[in-house]
Amino acid sequence: MYLVTGGAGFIGSNIVDALVKRGERVRVFDNFSTGKWEHLEQSRDMIEVLEGDLRRPADVARAVEGVEVVLHQAALRSVPRSVDDPLATNDVNITGTMNLLLACREKGVRRVVYASSSSVYGDNPALPKVETQPTVPVSPYAASKLAAEHYCRIFTRLYGLETVSLRYFNVFGPRQDPESKYSAVIPRFMSAALAGEPLEVHGDGLQSRDFTFVENVVEANLRAAVATSAAGEVMNVACGERYTLLDIIAVVEDLVGRRLVRDHRPPRPGDVRHTLADIGKARELLDFEPKVGFREGLERTFSYFRAKWSGKGSQASV
Repeated sequence: MYLVTGGAGFIGSNIVDALVKRGERVRVFDNFSTGKWEHLEQSRDMIEVLEGDLRRPADVARAVEGVEVVLHQAALRSVPRSVDDPLATNDVNITGTMNLLLACREKGVRRVVYASSSSVYGDNPALPKVETQPTVPVSPYAASKLAAEHYCRIFTRLYGLETVSLRYFNVFGPRQDPESKYSAVIPRFMSAALAGEPLEVHGDGLQSRDFTFVENVVEANLRAAVATSAAGEVMNVACGERYTLLDIIAVVEDLVGRRLVRDHRPPRPGDVRHTLADIGKARELLDFEPKVGFREGLERTFSYFRAKWSGKGSQASV
């Protein structure tokens, strides 16, 4: 059986659907603070859902009972959120992950695939980011993800619990939430464009990211769950290309067929200027190759948000 923590969230629910499609037995563990039941509609009758919290060891122990592989997506995400509330980020991302690792060791789980983040590299200007590069987090979120990475590695070394840490680079796609003040840039841009509102751009818009469509991340997780040579390793999951916020705006303008107004704001604390991944290690150990590129990913994501917007009866011009 597979356990997907945070399985009602953006990335987690996409992983759940892929596992169900493969015929796997799946249990979802989520506290539904940000996850949504609607994300599980496609697979609801074919999975087990357990509501609980990573910070409660008893909940976590129940969740891992009878599980062979854990795909650990649950976290308090967002750099700005961690700047606002570092203690909550620490409790969920570090203590919560420790609770999970302890329960997995106790219950005989074979492998844990942990969702880490490119933010662990910090603001070192060297590109591309390689796993051997020094990690210098510049936000509480980044520090929490790196600390949990270290705990995963230690549990493999000391206790024989197989772990694989995947450093995600700016994941986007269907089901990503555009409505929170902590939302990622792509869903916020698309939501604003559909609503006819200005696009909020922090800084000059020339900061760049290795934007990674969610389907590529799902594939990396499925491969990391079974790749024998990956145990105890950390690797980047991305596309190996970078694009600026202005590049995103240009594509969205093309998709909506009109120019979009930019509302430039000050840069956000804790943000880094550029990210770009070297994905050679994932290619070697997971036989990973991103299948969905930047433009196609944006088109598929925009189609999803436009369909949701139309379902609300919006009169926005698209």
